[in-house]
Amino acid sequence: MTEDVHEYRIVRRGARDHRIAVIDGPNMSNLGARAKKVYGDIGSLDDLKAYVAEFGRRLGVTVESFSSNYEGAILEYIHESADRVDAYIVNPAGLTTVGEGMRHALEETGHPVVEVHFANIQAGAGHGRGLGGGSLTSSFTHTATGLTMGLRQYSYIGALTALVAALDDECFLGAPRDDD
Repeated sequence: MTEDVHEYRIVRRGARDHRIAVIDGPNMSNLGARAKKVYGDIGSLDDLKAYVAEFGRRLGVTVESFSSNYEGAILEYIHESADRVDAYIVNPAGLTTVGEGMRHALEETGHPVVEVHFANIQAGAGHGRGLGGGSLTSSFTHTATGLTMGLRQYSYIGALTALVAALDDECFLGAPRDDD
């Protein structure tokens, strides 16, 4: 990936150091060798993790990353991390249509979850930002707090920015307002 020369300046409403867990599922370990048209010029999963962690640092939050090609390892990570993280950003990748155990574990944490995808998984076959085999229906979307997709690595940045802003908002997810 080319060196990012842009300085991001984001004004936050809060000063709390949120801890955000980013989970990448099966096949993301092959990032860098996947279709450039869809996945862009990220060289590896480690490059993506460093990119997101640095953006999180600039936002004033801690990003913790976990990846595995095995759903059982992901479930164990979710279970052991639930008490120390504030929210999750999840690219279910190879578990997008079948990861019911992972989805259920995330839902049980009670934390906000933003689903991310490099590709636009709703795009039809042949669409430039979609998957080669056509659209997918994610088993995660119906319980996720939010979704970003089709923006390559920027899907993670969009998810992280929105999630931090939402966590800084005392009224997020139905918290009582002072004027209620």
